[in-house]
Amino acid sequence: MSGQTLTQSTLNPEQALRREVVPAGEPWMTELRKGQTLRILDLEGNQAADTLFYSLERPTVEHYSAIGTIRAQGNVYLTTGTRLMSNQGNAMLTITADTCGRHDTLGGACAAESNQVRYALEKKPMHSCRDNFLTAIQDSDYGLTKRDIHSNINFFMNVPLTPDGGLTFEDGISDAGKYVEMRAEMDVIVLVSNCPQLNNPCNAYNPTPVEMIIWDA
Repeated sequence: MSGQTLTQSTLNPEQALRREVVPAGEPWMTELRKGQTLRILDLEGNQAADTLFYSLERPTVEHYSAIGTIRAQGNVYLTTGTRLMSNQGNAMLTITADTCGRHDTLGGACAAESNQVRYALEKKPMHSCRDNFLTAIQDSDYGLTKRDIHSNINFFMNVPLTPDGGLTFEDGISDAGKYVEMRAEMDVIVLVSNCPQLNNPCNAYNPTPVEMIIWDA
């Protein structure tokens, strides 16, 4: 299924509680309280934002579930109206606005090992999203470890599902100024890797910044 639901936001960035630009290839971690809204803004277009969510109350127990989310909505792609479900069967966030139209939750995050297997032996040392996730949780106080890096969302990333059940990494369908917005249904930890990938077209082989904007409830 590939349904796209384009929905403009009614929120004004000038009234936001917080705005922060995440440099190309860097991690970003914060807390989002129930009722608050987070916008991920693709500043230059065709960038991928690999994202994990954890329950703030029980971060090592409850986290985003790709399987639970796909099952709940009956669609492998994420867009307006999607409830991002946890491994405990609870709604963590709801996508409330989306001007890109489709986001991936099957392709996973790039890692040293996957870069080596997919592309070439010499690609293994390259910067990856898993490196970003590990760096962020190591510097945090939530008790998270590498065991807590689970299946993630790739906002703005175009990973079509083939008829035989495979995945392909294609040119992004986002553009400069497109965004996805989501409302927290519980207190959550947000962990984003602004993808540094240089081996596939998920960010046009040229990682660029994204902006994170938070509004209060």
